[in-house]
Amino acid sequence: MSLDALSNEISMQAEAEAKQIIDNAKAEAKKIKDQAKSQAASAAADVEARASKDSKQISIEVVAAARQANQKRALVARREELDMTWESVKERVSSPDLEGRNEIIQSLVKEASSSGADMVMRPVNIDRKALSSSDFSLGEDIEGLGGFVLESKDGSVVLDYRFDSLLEDAWKANLGPVNKALFGE
Repeated sequence: MSLDALSNEISMQAEAEAKQIIDNAKAEAKKIKDQAKSQAASAAADVEARASKDSKQISIEVVAAARQANQKRALVARREELDMTWESVKERVSSPDLEGRNEIIQSLVKEASSSGADMVMRPVNIDRKALSSSDFSLGEDIEGLGGFVLESKDGSVVLDYRFDSLLEDAWKANLGPVNKALFGE
């Protein structure tokens, strides 16, 4: 064999070997590319599933927070309405023009008369005139919406006949019906 033929044969074998290496490299590259696509698709699906789950969770939390905020606003509004109603009731009770005021005062004096004549009556200023005809000796005025307190001469016993305490007891006892009247519940 001649040198040219040998050179051609080596060249052809080298080319065939190079083609085989290139074909194997292309096949390996395709395999790696396919694996990468598969892993990327799987990772994307995982991320999308996690994002969807997180989105649903955030949506639930946002709705719950909004619901809680609405409930809080409703409770605050109810509280404000109850406070305004309470203030309105106190204002009406403290009015000198309260219908039946004198009858209430006389009823309280009659109830208090069983406490003993040695007590000092301390009236709320608005009712001093109406209470001046009672059998009790009158002391200094006290704060309140109306009525009086009876106090022993040594100050050890105090009986409260003020409208404030009576009204507060009535308010607490009737808070359920007041809520029903105001809010329909």
